[in-house]
Amino acid sequence: MQLAINTTQNVTLNFQVASVGDRILAQVIDTLIRLAYVFVINLSGVLDFLPSNDGWEVMAVEIVVYSPILIYSLVLESLWEGQTFGKKLMKIKVIKIDGYQASFVDYLIRWMFRIIEFNIAIIGLLALIFSKTNQRLGDMAAGTAVISLKNNININHTILQEVNNDYVPTYPLVIKLSDNDVRIVKETFETAVATRDYATLIKLREKVIQVTGIKNVSGNDQDFIRTLLKDYNFYTQNM
Repeated sequence: MQLAINTTQNVTLNFQVASVGDRILAQVIDTLIRLAYVFVINLSGVLDFLPSNDGWEVMAVEIVVYSPILIYSLVLESLWEGQTFGKKLMKIKVIKIDGYQASFVDYLIRWMFRIIEFNIAIIGLLALIFSKTNQRLGDMAAGTAVISLKNNININHTILQEVNNDYVPTYPLVIKLSDNDVRIVKETFETAVATRDYATLIKLREKVIQVTGIKNVSGNDQDFIRTLLKDYNFYTQNM
């Protein structure tokens, strides 16, 4: 199943939607990790030293000790740009349906809706199965979707650019852009060049300059964008 996303640059990006099976297996893996954590805590006997006569103190310590289980998905998705251990193993990730990287607020909304979906499991499962893009309730509320990363992607369809070891970058401010920003720039640029859409090239250059504060010293619009893409790859590959 394909998820077609129309970006603000009027470029359509096609993503493979993660299957229900992959999402369930990812959830099973994450659940097993949580259970392993509980097993280790119980085996260590760390809670055996708590005083039994102070219920509030015991409850407070238990909340702290077991909090990693509660915030597991929220923390990992925020740190790993939409992935947990389970999602990494199943090669799936969370993105915004506008093609950009989801924010902490988006992950928080998805996490909060897990409470509803956990207590009323049938609703969450039905939403996942009958959604055209396999979105659960949390995805619908946050405006996110889970995509598959299993596709065999050619280098021409990614942000990757070949950069020589002796390459000297021109625009250090390019690191203000995210991977998704650069992918959109690259695909918009290639489409505009192929169709000789010079108006779009001008708009693309103006947008990049507006966002990053870069000043074009590379000549025409095509040379500027090509240099920009190489610079981004240089900095990200050497950071």
